[in-house]
Amino acid sequence: MSDELKELDRLVGDWEISGGATGTTTYEWMDGGYFLLQRGLLEQHGHQVRFTEIIGREHKFGEEPGADLISRVYDAEGNTLDYVYEIEGDVLTIWGGFKGAPAYFRGTFSADGDRLDGDWVYPGGGGYQATMVRRAS
Repeated sequence: MSDELKELDRLVGDWEISGGATGTTTYEWMDGGYFLLQRGLLEQHGHQVRFTEIIGREHKFGEEPGADLISRVYDAEGNTLDYVYEIEGDVLTIWGGFKGAPAYFRGTFSADGDRLDGDWVYPGGGGYQATMVRRAS
């Protein structure tokens, strides 16, 4: 497991989400430790979305693992969304589709790691504020 992937260990656990979308999500490591799984239920503008996300390095048959931490989200309505995760210190950036994309989330973890505050930014000035707070276990 790479150091950058290990940095995502701070996401493991159950979270409450508030802001422009509300709901809950859970992160856990897949067996082997090469992929982080996220399962959640979000509501935005009265619309509920249940989803699963798989985060890790792409490792195609016969090739070396890719450089970026990528993810694919599958939702209960048949949609797939691709992201690239980047973490530097306490700042998490989730790029929509590719690194440097005009759609992204950027948030900062609190000192204790139990809160992540940030913003989803969309092209043309759209987006919303988002906060994740770790639920007590």
